[in-house]
Amino acid sequence: MQARQLMAASLGLVAFLALAGYALDRAFVDVAGQVQRDRLKAYAYNYVRNIDFWRNGDIYVPEIPTDPRFDQPGSGLYAVVVLPEGEQSWRSMSTRGPQLPEEEMLAPNQEEFRGPLPIVKTNGQPGEVFRYGIGVAAVQDSGGGVEIERPYTVYVMEDEGSLARQVRVFRTALWGYLGIAGAVLLLLQTLVLRWSLWPLRNVVSELKRVQRGQANRMSEHHPRELEPLTDSINALVESERENLDHQRNTMSDLAHSLKTPLAVLRTRLDNDASEAELREEVDTQLRRMNDLVGYQLGRAASAGHKLFAAPIDIEPHAEQIVRGLEKIYADKGVICEFDIDDGVQFYGEPGDLQELLGNLLENAFKWAKSRVLLTARPAEQQPNRRPGLVLVVDDDGPGIPEDRIAYVLQRGVRGDERVQGHGIGLSIVQDLVRSYRGQLAVGPSQELGGARFQVTLPPGL
Repeated sequence: MQARQLMAASLGLVAFLALAGYALDRAFVDVAGQVQRDRLKAYAYNYVRNIDFWRNGDIYVPEIPTDPRFDQPGSGLYAVVVLPEGEQSWRSMSTRGPQLPEEEMLAPNQEEFRGPLPIVKTNGQPGEVFRYGIGVAAVQDSGGGVEIERPYTVYVMEDEGSLARQVRVFRTALWGYLGIAGAVLLLLQTLVLRWSLWPLRNVVSELKRVQRGQANRMSEHHPRELEPLTDSINALVESERENLDHQRNTMSDLAHSLKTPLAVLRTRLDNDASEAELREEVDTQLRRMNDLVGYQLGRAASAGHKLFAAPIDIEPHAEQIVRGLEKIYADKGVICEFDIDDGVQFYGEPGDLQELLGNLLENAFKWAKSRVLLTARPAEQQPNRRPGLVLVVDDDGPGIPEDRIAYVLQRGVRGDERVQGHGIGLSIVQDLVRSYRGQLAVGPSQELGGARFQVTLPPGL
């Protein structure tokens, strides 16, 4: 995960630096070109301000100390004043040697900036220049108050190499600094990723210790963002451990319970009992073993639910159970009413829901006079957790005295020995509720006047 994140972040960083470098490079080239144009324009305007004409029409260009390169042949900075056809143009000393592009007259106040244009340098090597030109129309007093217009064009040219050198120096510095910045950012990025993923590595390390049996569960010291993950792992580990222990205990209890009837049968066989006595004893012990097996299977059914299960609608299962109970207790004429909120669901195994509803409703039908009420509503809500559930079953029977509630909830105990049953239904409900980390509350029913059994299941992971 760290390698993938580092690779993705590095690619993004490289792409960003490349785009930033390209944008800065283009911006510098544009600015440098504009600066060169402004510089050549300043040279040209300086010549325009100082150019004059003699009375005989010859042009006069004084020595302008703007840049000494104008006076150095082949220096790379050139000035040319172009006059109308038939008149001698003026050229700076620097134009001696190289072959410059042909110049043409520009209209008054017309400006142009072109380049790079090809030239041949003094040494015969090809080169390029940038050229700025401006057209001027000077007014000359020819005497007697008569003024004439003298058009001319000033060109100032500079070798392209000066701009290229600036761009080259800038690019060297730019990509060098960007490279250093990229290396520093990659290092910081690596450190930040290692620091941010440190809690996750701790979770992986603890999980390996749990897998190897070196630890029983995940620790509680983890960032808030990882708590749902560690809580789920702990719940899964605890659930599997409880399921395993429950299965072992169930098999052990079943084996222990079957030892006595088997021993009785062995004793009767060894004592040479008559066929009638042996048949009677086998029938008795078989019924006993059948009850024991049913008891242990019921106990096993209350364990091993899935920790992460899809939600189940409650009403269809409740209707199926009630239809069967109404047939069994048809002689009593018991009516079961539903008060189930829209969208309320049970998060667990369908068998667990069947056990909960089946045992609670059967117990209510058994003791009710004529009415049973099933209520289902959501429990408290918590962010990022599945909702809890409250199941309530009320009946209009005789109720349970407060001092007998704990006694009735014991395994194998019946509220009334005259009522048929094994006394393990409510115990199975307790085991199921405990396995879902919920609570079972028993008390008087305010709605129907009999007993109320309320199951509260907390919000899940």
